[in-house]
Amino acid sequence: MESKAGPSCRLVFCLLISAAVLRPGLGWYTVNSAYGDTIIMPCRLDVPQNLMFGKWKYEKPDGSPVFIAFRSSTKKSVQYDDVPEYKDRLSLSENYTLSISNARISDEKRFVCMLVTEDNVFEAPTIVKVFKQPSKPEIVSKAPFLETEQLKKLGDCISKDSYPDGNITWYRSGKVLQPLEGVVVLIFKKQMDPVTQLYTMTSSLEYKATKTDIQMPFTCSVMYYGPSGQKTLQSEQAIFDIYYPTEQVTIQVLPSKNAIKEGDNITLTCLGNGNPPPEEFLFYLPGQPEGIRSSNTYTLTDVKRNATGDYKCSLIDKKSMIASTAITVHYLDLSLNPSGEVTKQIGDALPVSCTISASRNATVVWMKDNIRLRSRPSFSSLHYQDAGNYVCETALQEVEGLKKRESLTLIVEGKPQIKMTKKTDPSGLSKTIICHVEGFPKPAIQWTITGSGSVINQTEESPYINGRYYSKIIISPEENVTLTCTAENQLERTVNSLNVSANENREKVNDQAKLIVGIVVGLLLAALVAGVVYWLYMKKSKTASKHVNKDLGNLEENKKLEENNHKTEA
Repeated sequence: MESKAGPSCRLVFCLLISAAVLRPGLGWYTVNSAYGDTIIMPCRLDVPQNLMFGKWKYEKPDGSPVFIAFRSSTKKSVQYDDVPEYKDRLSLSENYTLSISNARISDEKRFVCMLVTEDNVFEAPTIVKVFKQPSKPEIVSKAPFLETEQLKKLGDCISKDSYPDGNITWYRSGKVLQPLEGVVVLIFKKQMDPVTQLYTMTSSLEYKATKTDIQMPFTCSVMYYGPSGQKTLQSEQAIFDIYYPTEQVTIQVLPSKNAIKEGDNITLTCLGNGNPPPEEFLFYLPGQPEGIRSSNTYTLTDVKRNATGDYKCSLIDKKSMIASTAITVHYLDLSLNPSGEVTKQIGDALPVSCTISASRNATVVWMKDNIRLRSRPSFSSLHYQDAGNYVCETALQEVEGLKKRESLTLIVEGKPQIKMTKKTDPSGLSKTIICHVEGFPKPAIQWTITGSGSVINQTEESPYINGRYYSKIIISPEENVTLTCTAENQLERTVNSLNVSANENREKVNDQAKLIVGIVVGLLLAALVAGVVYWLYMKKSKTASKHVNKDLGNLEENKKLEENNHKTEA
């Protein structure tokens, strides 16, 4: 049973309170508790046989006692004194262990367990310590950037709600930052909330950065004490943009310097290695002493070969920091002489030249009718096969797209030239006459028979190649004739003739033909006579059948006569 004790105390307790003694062998005892946990304080005294009651008190800063709990050994009842800060937070067990729930900072006091007998009072003091873990430290008010050679506030490391207060340490890439005049300045301060009695710690860091701080992580930690001892909490990393001045300027060219040709656009880009990089520069063109102010790029359009030279750029506020590059605008000129369409006569000479002017050595290729030639064409005496389409092509292999070409269309003209040949067939019955013609434009060929003027249309022609072709006829003349071949083009008309004799075997052939005709006629006549005789024979046979016996001898004679007639006819 629990009850509350009034302001008065029992007589025996009041008489003995002044005589209370600390139990021998019991020194100071400390109980550590985390903020918000339950504080458990054992009495640490052996309960005497004649115990009347037990009681707990705490001491004010001035040493005066405040009683908070009472337990009778006989009635087993518990009474809690009317102390507002401990209302509904106390619990006193049968072995006189005192528990205080929801530990607060204000619970840090000296508590005393008192066991009272009729003739004595025994005390066991306990010191209560309460600890509160601070919040995870955080870097706030961070600088947007740091500048080399300038001492600048980097940020604040803050950790809240700690008890007791803790210490803050700064780190650069995991190494502790120690104060160094003009380089590392640390300012630490702490504040206690008057209501919660919790501390907030803040450490400000001023730092002079260098280029070695690029991408370097900065962190901070708070060291605090808990019930089990010293502990540390670490913040998240913070990486700062480091500003530093430009120390070097470079110039770049697009397209690549080795590939610039006439007609291209050139873009110059000037870069500074500072952070942030410069946004404006001065560009110097060949032959122009004054710089042109521009952003970090400058473009030249449709450049010519006279744009070859040194190009420079510099900082606007520091012209001595300058960069330069040499640019060559490549060019390629080709002159073919003669060019276009050229008409020459067969046998003429024709000098041909292809002159190259270039920014570097160029390759030259000759083509004729899309076929590559091994060497430059040279014509000391033109032939028909020299006619065609010639191309002189040159290129700079290192410069993409830089090619030139010119063409010459050569026409070789010539008057028709005729050569006639003949060939007799092995049988001797026919002869082949061929008219070979040269000339350009292509001559037209016509065959005629001299004297009669007859035109021969049944001819066979070969393909016209390199100004040459032929026309062929096959004849079997019965008498001597003269054949004329006429070749004509826009330049001239040429005529040539060839005598062709009759076939030498013509008479023999005629005699053989007559013999054959005679034989055929003889055979036809013999057949006719045989038919007549056979008819007469049949007629006589019918008459003789009536006089068989009379004319038997005559029949034999007739048979012999017929046989003789057949022989004669044969």
